[in-house]
Amino acid sequence: MKKYLVPVFLISIFFATSENAVAQEDADFRMEIGGGLGTSFYLGDLNSKFYHDVGPAVGVVWRYLFNPRRTFKTSLTYGGVKGESDVSHQFLPPDPHGIGTAEQPLVYSFSSHVVDFSAMYEVNFWPYGFYQDYLGYKRLTPFFQLGLGLTYMGASKKMTVNLPLGAGIKYRLARRLNVALDWMIHFTLSDDVDNLNAPMGIKGQGIKNKDSYQMTMVTLTYNFSPICPNCNKDR
Repeated sequence: MKKYLVPVFLISIFFATSENAVAQEDADFRMEIGGGLGTSFYLGDLNSKFYHDVGPAVGVVWRYLFNPRRTFKTSLTYGGVKGESDVSHQFLPPDPHGIGTAEQPLVYSFSSHVVDFSAMYEVNFWPYGFYQDYLGYKRLTPFFQLGLGLTYMGASKKMTVNLPLGAGIKYRLARRLNVALDWMIHFTLSDDVDNLNAPMGIKGQGIKNKDSYQMTMVTLTYNFSPICPNCNKDR
């Protein structure tokens, strides 16, 4: 697990230092924290359909706001994943442990979870904030995000690196409150989310022929750490 923490730490330092150097002081807060609820599902050897066999997802989110367009985001998320072999659509070879004959397909199912920690760079489509008049912020904006993460796979009890990529839309409810619809796909570097490694005998490289999982969540976050506490006292 320690070897996976190094790239996550390095990418976090890179984004924090590079963006902090050019950060604008026109955002009213520097940080926000909160949580979210939603759904999750996995794509792999036992499922190729979007939003099929969905499970619950819950997580916590922390953001560092460089400026109204760019943020550094970390999240810790739990998501339920499950799947089963479908003999009517795909023939999987017999159980590698010898159960069944060559004419019988593999019958396999799992119901487990993933625990994900991701560090992401997030870009707002419009400058995001609460003060629309004299600062020109938008209370509603789409956003895009990408980064690097770690996944604990409950079915196989293994760790892997994942590459998160996603998009969403956020709205500033009040000066300190934000709500967002957040979609994220995590491409893992493992075929063990379902604890069924290469049942067709085809080994993959990188993210090819590897498992992935997706999470769709509604998050609520609270802004804190004012940039200029004295300037914000009369707001």
